[in-house]
Amino acid sequence: MTVSSTYATPIEAANATAAAKGNNTTTATATNTLAKLAGNFTDFLSLLTTQLKNQDPTSPMDTNQFTSQLVQFTSVSEQISTNATLGQLLAASLSQQLSQASNLVGTQVSVSGGILPLQKGAAGVGFQSAGAQPVQISVYDASGLPVHSETLNAIDGSNNWSWNGKDSHGEQLSDGTYSVAVSAAGTNLDVRAIGTVTGAEQSNQAVQLKFGTTSVGYDKVVSLGRSN
Repeated sequence: MTVSSTYATPIEAANATAAAKGNNTTTATATNTLAKLAGNFTDFLSLLTTQLKNQDPTSPMDTNQFTSQLVQFTSVSEQISTNATLGQLLAASLSQQLSQASNLVGTQVSVSGGILPLQKGAAGVGFQSAGAQPVQISVYDASGLPVHSETLNAIDGSNNWSWNGKDSHGEQLSDGTYSVAVSAAGTNLDVRAIGTVTGAEQSNQAVQLKFGTTSVGYDKVVSLGRSN
């Protein structure tokens, strides 16, 4: 019997076999991708072994080519396995963070980023001032429109400011999410909002603290203290 010296490459043959089995659909999950790869890898090894047994001695297969393909398969398999492991570690980390964050419910905390939760008609702000100087405090609604502004004389070091939730016309605003900026001599100062945590949740692969209807990333917490 004469054996042809012309072969499809192992990867091409494996893919053809997978297609013949109806396994030609693209999946979005790492689990399904890994399962498909494992099936193709098995076909690859089977076809490779068969070709090695039946190759024409006068025209052997290119060992560099199929070795390279074998390394590629192994590399992709390891990468998918690593990604799946990292996903599991991330899920475990988020679960631990959520458990820790839930312990803050009922606690007053300070968060960075300028988000200002108005709770029960009141909100608090903390900032650092490099010297005694006048500072401008501006509050904006969720649409970015200014609702309140005032100037006060800050002391050197740590300062706190309380807002009664009223706009520039003296009208009481609804509880919800606002933002705040503090500036001195035209320079914005680092600001932190002070609020009471009402809950915690996991969203978009991150843990969020709830301040009424306002959500702030758990990583934004800069200090905490038990509320009275």
